[in-house]
Amino acid sequence: MLRLGLDIFSLRSQGWSAFEHLDFAARWSVRVAHYSEIRLLGGLDPEHLRRVRAHADSLGISLELGMLSVCPSSTIFDATKGSAESQIETMLPAAHILGSPFVRCVVGNMDDRRLTGGIEARMADTVRVLKNVRSRVVDAGLKLAIENHAGDMQARELKMLIEEAGPDFVGACIDTGNPLWAIEDPHVTLDTLAPYVLTSHVRDSRVWRVPEGTAVAWTRMGDGNVDIAGWIRAYVERCPGRALSLEIIVIPEPRIHAHRAPEFWDAYRNTPAWEFDRFEARADAGSAWSVAPAEDPAARERQDVEASFEWTTAFLESQTFTG
Repeated sequence: MLRLGLDIFSLRSQGWSAFEHLDFAARWSVRVAHYSEIRLLGGLDPEHLRRVRAHADSLGISLELGMLSVCPSSTIFDATKGSAESQIETMLPAAHILGSPFVRCVVGNMDDRRLTGGIEARMADTVRVLKNVRSRVVDAGLKLAIENHAGDMQARELKMLIEEAGPDFVGACIDTGNPLWAIEDPHVTLDTLAPYVLTSHVRDSRVWRVPEGTAVAWTRMGDGNVDIAGWIRAYVERCPGRALSLEIIVIPEPRIHAHRAPEFWDAYRNTPAWEFDRFEARADAGSAWSVAPAEDPAARERQDVEASFEWTTAFLESQTFTG
């Protein structure tokens, strides 16, 4: 059964409480609310979490819980909160209270690919952390969903991490926008990660040619050129029962991949040519895109989310899905 979801990060600028997030989600018939960061949830106090769970239950919404980096050598790991292992362990009782079947985690971002040892070193460090907490996660009846986050890992690399850590308790939070930050076609991402998917972050994107190489931008649903409609159809078929959760992020300035410069490839030495060719084909079919900066960023953020829900619900209503 298809479950439409919302990653609450889509509403990160609203200053709303967890309860207001849920009320907004209910107005769009959302069935899954994904709190990908603790700050959006309002903290991990058990009594607060029980109130959030009760409100979600009253609206018929299931909850998913997330955190940020669990890689101690990543540029975005927050060591002030304790070891990676202790941070994961803190999330387990919170997930139990909320009824989340997993905790979403990340390794890092695209800057980690250029550190000493490359992304492979970050992956190895993360695998060690995951193996250290395996028994606690399994005993809690939970899993960890590692996201392909902010251009840190290509799908092939995330698959390797999951297999090495243990797919019995580690899976994927598949993101459709982040592959473009990793010079990857999101359809390749789905082809590779479908067997491991626990949940999703879905948004549309554009990619096109520029003199330096390629430009990529995240858009409202329906404004991209990566065939997001085909991606959704394939996702529903290949990942049955998993939430289709919108994570809408529209940034005015595109990100430039200067891959015509030899040094660019220092971070991507192991990328197969056929995978990059799939990415290039998307760029060849694309055209330049931009969006004017918003006078009221919070209002634009809501508009982006609402427009994306309008497109997504209309698309889903036009489709016939089985199961």
